[in-house]
Amino acid sequence: MVIATVVMTILRFLLNEKGRTNPDSIRFMRTSKVFPVIDNTTTPMGYPLSLKLFTFFGFDEFWASKIIGLLAYFFIVYFAWKKKFYLKETILVGGLFSFVSIFSYTMSESLMLPFVFVFLYVARQIIIGQIKGAKAFVYLSLMLILLYNIRYPALFIIGGVLLYGLLNFRKHYGKTFIFSGLTGLIFVVLYKFLFIDYFNETYVEQFLNIGLHPTSKLLVELFQGMTTTFNPFIHIANPAGGIINYGIYGIGLLNILLLSLLFIKNKLSDTEQFLVFIGVSGIICSYFVQYFYSVNAIDYRLMAPFSFPIWLVYFRKIYSVLGKFTYGITVLSLMTGFVFTWLSRGNYLENRREITKFLKSEKMEDIPLKFYMENEKELDKIQIAELISTVNPRVNVTFKAEDTLKKNTLTQYKVLQKIKIDTNQFQ
Repeated sequence: MVIATVVMTILRFLLNEKGRTNPDSIRFMRTSKVFPVIDNTTTPMGYPLSLKLFTFFGFDEFWASKIIGLLAYFFIVYFAWKKKFYLKETILVGGLFSFVSIFSYTMSESLMLPFVFVFLYVARQIIIGQIKGAKAFVYLSLMLILLYNIRYPALFIIGGVLLYGLLNFRKHYGKTFIFSGLTGLIFVVLYKFLFIDYFNETYVEQFLNIGLHPTSKLLVELFQGMTTTFNPFIHIANPAGGIINYGIYGIGLLNILLLSLLFIKNKLSDTEQFLVFIGVSGIICSYFVQYFYSVNAIDYRLMAPFSFPIWLVYFRKIYSVLGKFTYGITVLSLMTGFVFTWLSRGNYLENRREITKFLKSEKMEDIPLKFYMENEKELDKIQIAELISTVNPRVNVTFKAEDTLKKNTLTQYKVLQKIKIDTNQFQ
């Protein structure tokens, strides 16, 4: 199962026309490339610095991101085996097509998941009394700080730990969770004033906007996001709509109902309660933050750090009923993922060769570039920028028409005039 998951992860990005990247990937790779210059504070430095680390071993930022994804999966499985902590469940969850997509992505979630897993283990050791006192406080606080340095949504985990401590104040681990949560919040405040404000004084003004989206829109997106997140087979709906989406949302909804039923009818241990609590509280916070903070709509990727612990508990409950037949769910998910990947395949390596040849002919392989688009919704154009960034990460997307007069500014027309990019037929 582990080998099949690794093979599927590799195929997932090799059979994608742009190597499983998105607009955020451009920023991650660029930030890593230009470090120690800090060119943005939209995301923490944990993931870009991880990319930078692997470039010292001869890899570029793109291949570094893929190595990180594979190592993240291997680490989770190895840690689970070494610590005897949810090993079967880890293999089952890691093989789900949605998590295969995470590990193959040039995104910070792939790095965050192993840290989330270690955090869950540390919390469990504190809950069962294996780690106590100052050691427990230091370990838990350190994990919260590390998580926040990878992704800002770790703030929801920090808040979840604090709230869980308050709700279990009388238990032996209550104060540890409270003080660790408070330490995490203090770090967040210091991070804001000492790092974010230092490099970008207008960050808060840029991203905070009360009443950003109406509730009617957010509730629909919540339903769609949760039903795809907890669909064990297909985690991507058709943006154009259609009858197939009824099946995708329907399977996800039925799975959520089954999950809820199992959790209600089967008593959860203290550890399981904590895992579910952290997952649910993170999802709730992710929903409400959309009212005043500009983020992407809820989907399987954004929810991965919060759905991960819920999936672990869910598969443990299923395994107690079905036994080894539970592996059939993951096998079917991998098979579905392979069919999806094959039908929507593109040739990344061929596209990389083409874009490398183009950049070399234009003497642009090592210089700062701009890629012009009229607006951020032109997905067919941004894909070219994403592909370029896998070869030359020093790319900035611009929406200023006057930038097209500059020699270092590329457009879709300039690129496709000289090369052909292989794209899948289901764009």
